[in-house]
Amino acid sequence: MKIAELRIHVLKSPLTEPFAFSQGWVRQRSATLLEVVTDDGVVGWGEAFAQGLEPPEIAAAVIEHALKPIVLGGDPLDTEVLWHRMYHMTRDYGRKGSVVAAISAVDIALWDIAGKVHGQPIHRLLGGAFRTRVQPYATGFYRIAGQGEAARLSDEALRHFEAGFTLMKVKLGYGVDDDIACMRAIGRAIQGKPIRLMIDTNHAYGRAEALRLGRALADFDLRWYEEPVAPEDLQGYVELRQKLPMPIAGGENEHTLFGFRDLLAAGCVDVAQPDIGSCGGITAGRHIATLAQAHGVQVNPHVWGSAIAQAASLQFIAALPVAHHSLFAAEPVLEYDRSSHPFRQQLITQPIGLVDGWVPIPTGPGLGVDVDRSVLEKYRV
Repeated sequence: MKIAELRIHVLKSPLTEPFAFSQGWVRQRSATLLEVVTDDGVVGWGEAFAQGLEPPEIAAAVIEHALKPIVLGGDPLDTEVLWHRMYHMTRDYGRKGSVVAAISAVDIALWDIAGKVHGQPIHRLLGGAFRTRVQPYATGFYRIAGQGEAARLSDEALRHFEAGFTLMKVKLGYGVDDDIACMRAIGRAIQGKPIRLMIDTNHAYGRAEALRLGRALADFDLRWYEEPVAPEDLQGYVELRQKLPMPIAGGENEHTLFGFRDLLAAGCVDVAQPDIGSCGGITAGRHIATLAQAHGVQVNPHVWGSAIAQAASLQFIAALPVAHHSLFAAEPVLEYDRSSHPFRQQLITQPIGLVDGWVPIPTGPGLGVDVDRSVLEKYRV
């Protein structure tokens, strides 16, 4: 069996109501999806995560011009061999960012093929499932005006709870004073309800502001404080981890075993957050998870892509060991983006949703999902 074709699908859909995270305004949803086809007709799907405000055409160009010549004709079951071949042959101009996201798309698709060839979900090929379902947390609380939205965000928290979510991640980074006002309003709204919060500033602050925010929110019993400073500021992560009471999380903007080696060796995080569509795919995720296990750090993937990214993350989460084994160990959870996203809600024939507040791990071959090609046609650019 050989890799015969790589088909790239760049999708875009304008948002009727743009929203902001700390780094800018999101005015459209986009995705770089990849279809890898073998010479005997097996199809695997992958995704290169368009990080932040990244144009999806960047990873598409990398796949077309750099990776396709490397993998065409190769055995799709050689996932480790092909990963290293792609990484080493792009090392001089890659190692981070869109090049590694493009590698991620190819790698995810190859694992999807492997699962279909063997008739098994990917998590079985990764060594089995530690769990058959995962608790989701609602990601949301984006801004539609900018500042002064505490009342609206409080109402949003109640809507997430009514939809079955008891874990929620609040997007902050719009000014420390505004962040604190919004969190206090949300706290009042959910008082008495079995809800636990995380916060994510998307590296909006320097160390002083990030520390001030963390100290102001010390009484919230946060599950974690995500990306408090820029991903390059490893010493800033270390300082905040030493001075704040809540766990520190980060890593969605880090890539491969090599990037996470430095993050973990420095003692930056309590929770490592590789994005499977960005860090190098499922193969790189395995490398990172093993390294994190050795450092006693829990891995909890970042997920903000399409349904393909969701499915790949679920397969990966199923096979993740806990960092600290006990009878009541803290389990990894699934980031569940609740903002408008047609490529998540419509792309697969059976959308990934909650069952009694949990998300079941798909058990079909490969990723365990089927793509609706009419959606590709509708949103392809």
